[in-house]
Amino acid sequence: MSFNVYVTRQIPEEGINLLKKFCQMVEVNPHDRPLTYDELLMQVKGRDAILTMLSDRVDAHFISEVKSIKVIANYAVGYENIDIKTATAKGIIVTNTPGVLTESTADMAWALLFSITRRIVEGDKLTRAGKFTGWSPMMLLGGDVVGKTLGIIGAGRIGTAMAMRSRGWCMKVLYTTQSNRNTVLEEMLGAKRVDLETLLTESDFISIHTPLTEKTRHLIGAKEFSMMKKTVYLINTGRGAVVNEEALLNALKNKQIAGAGLDVYEEEPKLKPGLAELDNVVLAPHLGSATIETRTKMAIMAAENIIAVLNKQKPKNCVNPEVLT
Repeated sequence: MSFNVYVTRQIPEEGINLLKKFCQMVEVNPHDRPLTYDELLMQVKGRDAILTMLSDRVDAHFISEVKSIKVIANYAVGYENIDIKTATAKGIIVTNTPGVLTESTADMAWALLFSITRRIVEGDKLTRAGKFTGWSPMMLLGGDVVGKTLGIIGAGRIGTAMAMRSRGWCMKVLYTTQSNRNTVLEEMLGAKRVDLETLLTESDFISIHTPLTEKTRHLIGAKEFSMMKKTVYLINTGRGAVVNEEALLNALKNKQIAGAGLDVYEEEPKLKPGLAELDNVVLAPHLGSATIETRTKMAIMAAENIIAVLNKQKPKNCVNPEVLT
């Protein structure tokens, strides 16, 4: 049987080649940009499968228009860009790519933590501008990490990996989670599960790893920033909208917190006006999973999910398993 697949952005060739071995038609968006909603809708009509990015909006209207689609393989762990309820009602299987990007995203969270705490970006700018005239005892003083308290909001795979890396810095770990206790963190690190208020008031570093849901949207806002220490650093490699960006901007401007390291944004790729002008925030362009190894694994996983569905097999990473029954 002839299968037709559309890939909404260029991904590592390993994933494309895997699809081409099984599917007669595999077309990839040739542009170095996301397609607009209407462009994407036009491209995917008549296809059997679509490999989407987190930036692709696949809402109820979109799904109702693509009647031939059997599987939507999201090239991400999250899938809030897809209307899962409508996809399920239409019998469309939705898959994601969990697990393979855990370590690289945890590494990115630590990279942001050190970058903002030790003012690496500020130092880089100063040095490139020729303003480094010699060592100075008061130049770009940052904060220590060893022995401090790390608060993890969302102790799933990535939150756990982030916390486990704190062993090298002898940190105390607090965590919140919407699911069951994290026995790995408690047994390995002596971590404590606490409520959000306790975590906010006691942590020296706060790292966000919770998924975006209606419950977690704007989980961190003006009220929450007022609870934090003035010396705290906030790290977000989860989802931008978990943090109210306007409240974050005000907290940074007013030195209500020491700094922030961000890899995600509330209205990505747009930044809240004024955020880019601040020195006490490090801004990364959603690089959490951006290693050659990880993005390749994601491409292979997404391709395997598509192939399994088209081959009438159960995919490894189905987010709406009720469709399978």
